[in-house]
Amino acid sequence: MRIVSLLKQTLFVLAIATIWSGSAWSEALAPYTLHPADKLQVSVWRDTALQREVRVLPDGSITLPLVGRVVVAGLDTDTVEKELVERLKPYMPDPIVTVSVVAAEGNVVYVVGKVAKPGVVPLIADSTTVMQALSLVGGLDRFADGNAVRVLRQDAGKHTVLDVRYNDLIKGNDLQTNVVLQAGDTILVP
Repeated sequence: MRIVSLLKQTLFVLAIATIWSGSAWSEALAPYTLHPADKLQVSVWRDTALQREVRVLPDGSITLPLVGRVVVAGLDTDTVEKELVERLKPYMPDPIVTVSVVAAEGNVVYVVGKVAKPGVVPLIADSTTVMQALSLVGGLDRFADGNAVRVLRQDAGKHTVLDVRYNDLIKGNDLQTNVVLQAGDTILVP
């Protein structure tokens, strides 16, 4: 019983240290970048015909009247606003555009395998790690092979497999395997 309590305290300290490390803190302050499946509200001041709720398509774009198709994935809302203003200038003088994120539904990772609650995990910050995501799904079940956890990543058509040594991580070893996750990653726990 005492060992379990000590293990929980160690995991808590490790999680807090990861969250509040300098790089994690500065990344948490960075503007949110858009992902496919995110839902946006686009408004043009004094033009209700151009107000739309749109979803970022799988190719990373949105489509609006007068503006057409605009690739927004990987951009923050300020950058998208500036791009829309430039595209609207031929049609109206000094357009004022507001873009807001209604739902960050594309900023998720998937956890499958031998965990307490497999499923979709929202990325809370750009610095969310594997350990943090696994804690959100209740951790590994007792039959999981903790040192065989993998992160499957697809980036620009390239597939990457990243090894995670969970059992070593909870002991404070192999900290470099605590991978910082990207939207769309899949954590596989055998």
